[in-house]
Parts: sequence; C-alpha cells; structure tokens
Amino acid sequence: MSFLTLANVNKSYGATRAVADMNLSVDKGEFVSLLGPSGCGKTTTLQMIAGFCEVTSGQVTLDGRDITHAKPNTRGLGIVFQSYALFPHMSVYDNVSFGLEMRRVAKEERAERVKAALALVHLEAHAGRYPRELSGGQRQRVALARALVIAPPVLLLDEPLSNLDAKLREEMQFELRQIQRKVGTTTIMVTHDQTEAMSISDRVVVMEAGRVTQIDQPHRLYEHPQTRFISNFVGKANLLEGRVTAAGPWATVEVGGRVQLELEAPGVSEGDAVVLSLRPEKICLVPEAQGRLGGTVKERFFLGSQWLYQVSTAAGLLAVVCPNDGTAPAEEGGNVGLDWTAQQVRLLPGVQGVPA
Repeated sequence: MSFLTLANVNKSYGATRAVADMNLSVDKGEFVSLLGPSGCGKTTTLQMIAGFCEVTSGQVTLDGRDITHAKPNTRGLGIVFQSYALFPHMSVYDNVSFGLEMRRVAKEERAERVKAALALVHLEAHAGRYPRELSGGQRQRVALARALVIAPPVLLLDEPLSNLDAKLREEMQFELRQIQRKVGTTTIMVTHDQTEAMSISDRVVVMEAGRVTQIDQPHRLYEHPQTRFISNFVGKANLLEGRVTAAGPWATVEVGGRVQLELEAPGVSEGDAVVLSLRPEKICLVPEAQGRLGGTVKERFFLGSQWLYQVSTAAGLLAVVCPNDGTAPAEEGGNVGLDWTAQQVRLLPGVQGVPA
C-alpha cells in the first residue's frame, strides 16, 4: 500500500485549473521529484500536500489517514523552502531546535536530537553561528536539519538548491540524496532542473500545464519519453517528422522527403504521420559517405568533456554530441557521416497514427 497518495486532486483559481486530475502514489522511503517549467503546477501540488493550499477536489492520504483538509501544523511534515526561511536572530542550534520546542520535546531529548541532526549535515562546529555567518550551502543544510529533526513522515523540498551556484548545487544534489537514503524519509522535491531531478530521484513526475504527462524512473523517462515536450525538456532531442512508408515490427519512415530511416515500431500503419526522437549523444560522427546519413558541420561548440555539433542534413539540422577523447574535432564546414543504431530511434506515442 502506498504511503502518500494523491487521488484525482485538482486546484482551481476561478476558471483557471492550476492542477488537473493529479494521481500519484509514493512508497515509504521513496524520493520523488515533481519536474516541469514555471507555472506547470508542481509547487501548487507540493503546497496542497503541505496544507498551505486548499484542495479544490480530490483526496490526499498519508499512511492511510485522510489529510486533504487537515491543518498544516497537524500533518507533521518537514519542509525546506526555496528561501530556506531561517530565523536570522537565532543561532544554527536554535533554528534546528525550534520545531522540537514547539512540540514540547523535553530539553535533554531536544539537545540529543539537534546534535544528531547537525552531525547528519556536518554542521556540528557551526551550532553557535547565525545564518548571516554561513555560506549558501551551509544555510541549505541548516534548513534540511531543521526539517529532519522532527522525524517527519514526509520531507517536502521546494526548489531547495536553486539559490546555490552551479558547482555547489551539483555537490549538494548528491549530498542531499545521501542524507535522504541514510535517514530513509519519504521525500517529494519540486524542481525545474531536469539534471537535478534525474540524478537523485527514484521516480520523476513530469508536469506540463497543470497535468502529469509521465511518471517514471529517471533512465526510463530519458530513454522512453512519451511526448514531444518530454523529449526536449528532459535532456535534448532531435525531433524528426516523417511518414511511414513500410509498416511492420520494423517500420521504414521517410524524413525530409527523401531520407529513409528504420526503427522498431510495431504499432504503426503505412501512411501514418509520425514524430521520431533521436538523442544527440546517440549519434556518432563517421567518415563522409559512411553511416546512415551525410551532412555538413555548420557549427561546433566545445563543452569541456564533449563537443556539440550542429550538422545540416537532408533530414534537417541535427544536434550531435561527441565525447572529447583528445582527437581532433570535426571542422566547421566539413562534410561528415552520421551513424546510430536503429534501436536508438524512438517513436513518440500520441501523435497521428501512433497509439499512446
């Protein structure tokens, strides 16, 4: 039985539906991320779980208890806000201790739990400092310790890493996951950063315009996107529009009016208009006149560990990502061949002629 469940949850503001027909089941100890662009409803969903935002219709249950209309302070959830919301006039120790004081935990037990929480986030030596004396990463850890010290059944994270610089953000992603695994707290995180969601989540919930478009494990979400939106939002993809010229378990699709591509597509019929998705890193550069398709390098960009190429082909402009293995890169204006395995081409469900 699921630990946290949202059943047909809706949130409307007048005629505007911020969240529509949200159905989500989260197992105990699971780390789930709500991923999507600004305005897609992910933060509203988190606020309905927390009780800060009233549910228009539907039901929220936690460990078998209906909390749909329960007050926030009765839900016992741990929350880390985007701004961290630390009390500036309180020390690190007092910030972390505050929730336990409100629950009237005995002083001796409170001291032990605060000490354990600070040790968990490696801030024992900073207990006497104030938020203004801490770095962004340290403030984030204080907020996390404050949320975890009350031993919440669910930890809610609202864009917890968005205020950190890129390098620290990457480091904190993995530290956050390590802490969550060690404590075992069921966690729901809101983020618009697909790399963040993919790297530390057990499952990712992709939202668009208030609706869930796909719920899946990160690698499956990336390798088997269900919509055009997901293909481009979760990573990057070359989207090729074409028409099926030969159907069967392995179909042939004509792209660009003259390029024939093969892929595994048992659900299509001859004449169907389809959209294919091909990730840039699945394409290899090979000598001219070799591979499945020829093209001309229009632009190249050095990304450190990778080279990104924009290659003009008969099928359109394709992005190609190649590892930087120390060999000379392809030159701009040079002719190249492009190759990939047929299994790497994905047929996007939900378009004309393709069942969802």
